[in-house]
Amino acid sequence: MDDFKTCNLDYFPENILIDILSYLSVRELVRVGRVCKRWRRLVKDQRLWRLVDLTAWKGVTSRILWVLLRQYLGCGLRCLRLRGLLLSARGGIFLSESWLKALSTKCPRLRKLYLLHADLRGLPSCQLLPPTLQVLELRGCELPPGFFTQSLPSEPAGPQERGETTSNVGAQQQGQGRTGKGLVSPSGISIERLVLNNVPSFTDQHLQSLSSWARLRRLELRDTFRVTANGLRSCAGKDTGYGVEGLSRLKFLEIGITGRQGYQLQMASLGLGAGWLGLEELSLGGKEVGPGLLCASRLKDLRRLCLWACTLSEMQVLRSCRMLRELHMLEFSEVLFQPKQCPPRVEGEGGEEEEQDSGEAASGDGGDNDGEKLDVNDPIPSLRRSLAALLPRCTLVFTNCSVQINSD
Repeated sequence: MDDFKTCNLDYFPENILIDILSYLSVRELVRVGRVCKRWRRLVKDQRLWRLVDLTAWKGVTSRILWVLLRQYLGCGLRCLRLRGLLLSARGGIFLSESWLKALSTKCPRLRKLYLLHADLRGLPSCQLLPPTLQVLELRGCELPPGFFTQSLPSEPAGPQERGETTSNVGAQQQGQGRTGKGLVSPSGISIERLVLNNVPSFTDQHLQSLSSWARLRRLELRDTFRVTANGLRSCAGKDTGYGVEGLSRLKFLEIGITGRQGYQLQMASLGLGAGWLGLEELSLGGKEVGPGLLCASRLKDLRRLCLWACTLSEMQVLRSCRMLRELHMLEFSEVLFQPKQCPPRVEGEGGEEEEQDSGEAASGDGGDNDGEKLDVNDPIPSLRRSLAALLPRCTLVFTNCSVQINSD
């Protein structure tokens, strides 16, 4: 019993202490490191710095970023989330070129970067970001005009560098450098997923610059109000006879406008009518669902379609899916379905119409007559049955969907 009373944290193994420290935030870890030398050594363990989230730490300046990079961040960093000073009253420079270069050198395994309310107009290009990035997510940021432009190296590799390897390996690397299929180059962009959420400065010019990204596979545009249908149409992957141009390597595209007052709706999803080669997954949300469904039938390689945060009718969905015979998955998320509009009944002529309506679809109204309740995950059973007959190989998913109830 006496031994149990004298037990303290010194008796715990370091692995258990590191597991306990992993539940602390970055700010709390920095404070814990000031307790003693042992705790400072434990706090610097790279297992605690794989996922660094600084979005909850308000007022992070460039000085704090330098302290974290010099003392704590290292080769264990995989994901970094930062909050900028765009909405802060103090302002100032947040991300500098020297800090980004030091981050690339000291954190060679960084894969994901998330920036919130960051003013990036002081950076000439995104090529200053770590070349190992695979996911870049920008939310509420300001961009310069040529931020996504990729500039190729002006001078080839010197003879001394080519002489260090054999002739075969050197020829292979030189061929990869010409075609843009190398692993990671100092000037190339290896980002595979780009997420833009509420970035009002993103325009058609930025979208056109993404055509030079050889590794881009997923592009998510949410509340990008300045992207037009012509801009999206000009970037569509197409075969011109001299080769495939545009965003031909893109496999996933998301376009969503959840609605902000004061902006003119561009209906950028109408640009899908040009037909995108290789586009397999499409996600439409908000006000872009209606125009996007009109053009989705021209996407020959489309296999998965997701509709979210919108209002749809059963007839609108069925008309759009008649041309999507090769669809493998159709997902509805937070969709408000409109009920069928029944024609007014006339005395003496309602018998045949009632039999026809009951034979076309056994919707939720018919289920109420049998005492059955409408399933939350299956808001319109008639829509599910109609889609199952129209797309027999397609998997249907309903998530948080509801049915609009008229006051009449």
